[in-house]
Amino acid sequence: MLFRLVLLLAVAFIVFFFWASASDHTEDDYAKIVTYQSDREMKRDSVFTIVAYNIGYLSGMTNNTTKERTPSLFDDNLSKVNEVFSKLDVDILALQEIDYASKRSFDVDQQEALSRLGFCYAAQAVNWDKRYVPFPRWPIAAHFGEMLSGQSIMSKFPIEEHKRIVLDRVAGLSFLTDAFYLERLAQMATIEVGGKKLKVINIHAEAFDKTTRERHLKACAELYTMYASTFPTILLGDFNSDPNEEDLLDTHIFNLPYLKQAVIDMNEGTFPSDAPRRKIDFIFYNENFIEKVAGKTIIEMGSPSDHLPVLMRFKLK
Repeated sequence: MLFRLVLLLAVAFIVFFFWASASDHTEDDYAKIVTYQSDREMKRDSVFTIVAYNIGYLSGMTNNTTKERTPSLFDDNLSKVNEVFSKLDVDILALQEIDYASKRSFDVDQQEALSRLGFCYAAQAVNWDKRYVPFPRWPIAAHFGEMLSGQSIMSKFPIEEHKRIVLDRVAGLSFLTDAFYLERLAQMATIEVGGKKLKVINIHAEAFDKTTRERHLKACAELYTMYASTFPTILLGDFNSDPNEEDLLDTHIFNLPYLKQAVIDMNEGTFPSDAPRRKIDFIFYNENFIEKVAGKTIIEMGSPSDHLPVLMRFKLK
């Protein structure tokens, strides 16, 4: 009887593992350009606004915790984001940790919800597609469950090209952890802005393993270098590296050709949003094609996410 019980549990675990770790979508769904309807008039000013924001699937300071979440939490956080970005008149929005239809955020397509700010185009890159994610591990009620999440570049201007670039996985993870771990991505979108082709590279680097994070930053440096001498190029996102704590950005990013930073103050933190102590979210641009008009961390956003957004206003030379 004991043997049969152990065998039954083992079979049940194996069946659950293969079901839960499987994907529900095809590779064609992982990288696509989505269009939305908007009645807003196209901007005709020569100054444009771009924002990088790890939106933390609008979970506020509950991100990666076991705290109970309600639909009203997400509704309130979405309203706050809409309010702030509407006042700032954002033209291009690069997002990380955005849910397209996940149980943890009550199956709301957050990209579609944010498109109502006037974003007619979105480059969508999925990096987490699982039938059931058993994290946080305990209690079971806190599990993320069904997951479809990723990174988005949203724009009021046409997106002509979009590439989803999968970065190196973390080496040495246990078999079970690796089966459910997200993919880290760099996105590259070509956006028609002011009659010119603007290259936007959106990164979400590895958070927990420094060796892997270094490989991610090297890959992004190579992407930037590929375009920076020919096109206006912006490299932005969640780099998960604070120059005050480690030298990865100093080594691999800060000395790239033509590269400048939107927010220069190294003490102006972006994480955690309720008491920002670490600067890990950045916007970089190539000064040979782009003139910065202003740059800032959007502290007035508060905590719809555990990160603060970073903004740059710019002109194309």
